[in-house]
Amino acid sequence: MPATKRYAIHGMHCASCASLVELSIKKVPGVKEAHVNYANEKAQVVAENDTNSETIIEAVKKAGYHAQELGDNVQQIEADSAHHHHHEEKNQLQKFIFSLILSLPMAYFMIFDFVPNFFGAKLLLPYVGIISLILTTPIQFIVGKSFYQGMWSALRMKTFNMDSLIAIGTSVAYFYSLFNFLRYAFITESVIGIEGAKIPELYFETAAFLITFVILGKLLEAKAKGKTSTAIKKLMGLQAKTARVVRGNKTTDIPIDEVKVGDVILVRPGEKIPVDGKITKGSSSVDESMLTGESLPVAKQAGDKVAGGTINKTGSFEFTATRVGSETTLAQIIKLVEEAQGSKAPIQDLADRISAWFVPAVIIIAILTFVVWFFVLGATLSTALMAFTAVIVIACPCALGLATPTAIMVGTGKGAEHGILVKGGEPLEQACKITAVIFDKTGTITVGKPSVTDVISLEKIDEKQLLTIVGSLEKQSEHPLAEAIYQKTQSLKLDLKKVSDFEAIVGHGVTAKIDNQTYYFGNKKLIAEYLKHSTKEIDAQIHELENQGKTVMILANKKQIEGLIAVADTVKPNSKAAIEKLQKMGLAIYMITGDNKRTAEAIAKQVGITNVLAEVLPKDKVNEVKKLQSQGHIVAMVGDGVNDAPALAQAELGIAMGSGTDVAMETGGIVIIKNDLNDVVHAINLSKETIGKIKQNLFFALLYNVMGIPIAARLFVAFGLVLKPELAGLAMALSSVSVVANSLLLRLYKPNRKNYISMVAPIIMIVVFSLMFVEFAKFSSQMNSSEMSSAVVNPKITKAANQIFAYSQGKITYLDKAPKLFLAVEKEELISLPFNQGQGNLNDNEIIIGANEAQMMIEEKLINKVGDELNNFFGLPKVKVVGILKPTNSMVDNFHFVNSSTLALINQEADLSATVGPDKKGKLFYQINAETLDQKPQQVPEQFKNILTKENLSNVVVENNPYKALWIGSVEAKMMFKESLFSKENDLLPKLFGNDFIVKGVLPETKTVLDHFHFINSQVKIQ
Repeated sequence: MPATKRYAIHGMHCASCASLVELSIKKVPGVKEAHVNYANEKAQVVAENDTNSETIIEAVKKAGYHAQELGDNVQQIEADSAHHHHHEEKNQLQKFIFSLILSLPMAYFMIFDFVPNFFGAKLLLPYVGIISLILTTPIQFIVGKSFYQGMWSALRMKTFNMDSLIAIGTSVAYFYSLFNFLRYAFITESVIGIEGAKIPELYFETAAFLITFVILGKLLEAKAKGKTSTAIKKLMGLQAKTARVVRGNKTTDIPIDEVKVGDVILVRPGEKIPVDGKITKGSSSVDESMLTGESLPVAKQAGDKVAGGTINKTGSFEFTATRVGSETTLAQIIKLVEEAQGSKAPIQDLADRISAWFVPAVIIIAILTFVVWFFVLGATLSTALMAFTAVIVIACPCALGLATPTAIMVGTGKGAEHGILVKGGEPLEQACKITAVIFDKTGTITVGKPSVTDVISLEKIDEKQLLTIVGSLEKQSEHPLAEAIYQKTQSLKLDLKKVSDFEAIVGHGVTAKIDNQTYYFGNKKLIAEYLKHSTKEIDAQIHELENQGKTVMILANKKQIEGLIAVADTVKPNSKAAIEKLQKMGLAIYMITGDNKRTAEAIAKQVGITNVLAEVLPKDKVNEVKKLQSQGHIVAMVGDGVNDAPALAQAELGIAMGSGTDVAMETGGIVIIKNDLNDVVHAINLSKETIGKIKQNLFFALLYNVMGIPIAARLFVAFGLVLKPELAGLAMALSSVSVVANSLLLRLYKPNRKNYISMVAPIIMIVVFSLMFVEFAKFSSQMNSSEMSSAVVNPKITKAANQIFAYSQGKITYLDKAPKLFLAVEKEELISLPFNQGQGNLNDNEIIIGANEAQMMIEEKLINKVGDELNNFFGLPKVKVVGILKPTNSMVDNFHFVNSSTLALINQEADLSATVGPDKKGKLFYQINAETLDQKPQQVPEQFKNILTKENLSNVVVENNPYKALWIGSVEAKMMFKESLFSKENDLLPKLFGNDFIVKGVLPETKTVLDHFHFINSQVKIQ
């Protein structure tokens, strides 16, 4: 039989660490499930009973972390956790201060790059390199030791984590700088800059600041994470430390841990009630707000239950302890909250899947960034390495790992403060998805016990006399309705009379003598059949009361009917308002009960429910839930958690109405402690706000990377945006802090109030962090402005390249299904383009090749350089390469250029027309002769054979106007959609390049140049 155990995990630095620990535990034989929560540093493991905890602890140790099994003492667990958290925070602070002190001189040196004549520059400039090396080395290998340890642990598990990214990034910066320093020293035989200059190509400050900023982020994150668990600390603070126990004639104050079940405890005004129990002597009012969230004190008297942690307000009383230690209501609540905060919501699976692929993907992107900059664009090695490092560090997935658990910790804690216990992430997430709510009637919508609702006197006696007689009779009865009548007389403090000759008439009622008068009290059959009294005069009243769901009983003597008493299970005062709120939320509301249909509909009418499921036995309630689920509803079942247990379990969400005591025994995923249906509304609202916060956090985490990675990869260098690695590290750290801070805004949640700050904060965060990325990038660009110039494609070149397509004609042919593009150009059109080799003169049987196409041909050894000749080249017996272009950042890079005479001799599958669009970019048109398509099917690319048919290329008449068919490649379609040129199929594009077009569709992606084309009938002429 599998058992669940929990462990404290120490040494985790990021969400990837949590995944690594989880993976290690899952490999232990006998382990069925394992969930590791980075936010609260705990693991929940489901394993076979014979699985040794030491084996699990050893597996965690092998992964490079430490584990400790947790017992049932939540107070001790939290104390240990707080101690560890304080130690971790202190350790991060010490490391940050150490790194900062060593890094500050390098910050001073950086000023010299901006202000050459700054104070001390002339003196210190030659020594910057050696001083930076000395200062950075302890940061790299002492402070940064944990990153290397984390990377090694990950590699042993054949994976990567955040530590891997930081270790790789800082090592690249440090060892590249060290290599350049040693190389400089070897060549110049000097460890300082010669002739008063700084040693070039050193980036020690990058490694130093990167580690410093990451440690700063961890420090801020640790402080913020500490605030997410305040709910448990508050609940633990409610526990009394001592109890005043009465043993014999002696009253003694003893530690709460020594209290035993059965002890008699004295509580005075203003004191905390130490444990759960039952009042035996005295009365008072008790503040139960810590349990229920309800601020008004509750009156208590002998026989009533009290809960530990609540506060006695007015009188003194004694009570007998019924639950102590971990069995008390407060201890159960603390345990439930602690377990919920360590649980996983299903939405976390999305973050886990992303994280699993994210780090390897980032490393690949970083490598590609280096390859493109260094090998393709010809940038310096330092430029390529810094771009590589920036991508590595900007993409650490800490924010992604914190997105879900921090919000769950705060959300479940906030629920507990208001008497709503959410038993984990799954019910929390389900609560915001439900479409239908089924309420059990008895004890949920209604109070759950009958009470007197109507007292009707028919003769000379008044209502008090009537109640006195009936109460005197029913005091002897054991019937539930008799109890309701007796309690009514007690509440009115009526003096009951002495009864003699009491007799219960089975199925009818009771009879007895009071003051020598024989009275009968019971149902209509007792009066009509047993006494033979006519009920015609009261039938209308009885019928009306019964239509209201009330049970009517009649008091009579042998001569006449004296009066009527109506008893009913009354609706709770707040039920109607709560149900109205749920209906306004668009939820379908049902009431389910075993009562007869007339009684059920009467109760339902009072609270505004129209969907009534009556005469349903407890065992059949689960089938009613299944029926709604089969209709497509996501169902929440609200019941008392006892006879409703199967239905609560069957529903997607079970909400159990607690009594403020047996919390741990409730079946539902959510427990409403104070039996107030308004808390069902609050639970759903809290769920929506918490899950909304999780989605915001996930969005932030991904947004930071979507924004940061391209800037770090220097894709926007032409716009002056470059992100240096150390600032990328700071941005990454702040993004994690922002996610935690966003979760903390849930602490402002209050029932029935909008959390405006929480609503507005995400928008502010997006703006602030967007500006932060841009400002960091601008600042980095100022530090490195001259570094990239040799690798940047001049926008003027791109513009000139696009102009070549103005009103040009070409051909398309294929080589192994790969499209080959040819365009006829004149000599003067190529003058403004940069040549890598050769020049722009084009004679017959000569060709100039774009950069991408030339690179491919060189790799396939078709050509090597300008002057090479190609035989049997697409219909040409021989063609000579007279030019190879440099990259232009346009479609020119994919073309072969020839003169008009040579183009006429090239074999073709389809014609190509080109022009320039309003955006100054070249627009390419793939022309298919629909009339000859049957004879020449090869005109159509293989990928589109079933799409670009003769019928689909024909004109379409819309409102008596002919429109020419237009099919669009996937890349071009995205651009047109972004610019709002069209939004869907069959949109009309009048006067586009001299034609009226209708968009027939967007073609599937091919990942070739075909994705940039428009596809049209060859009869269409492009202007």
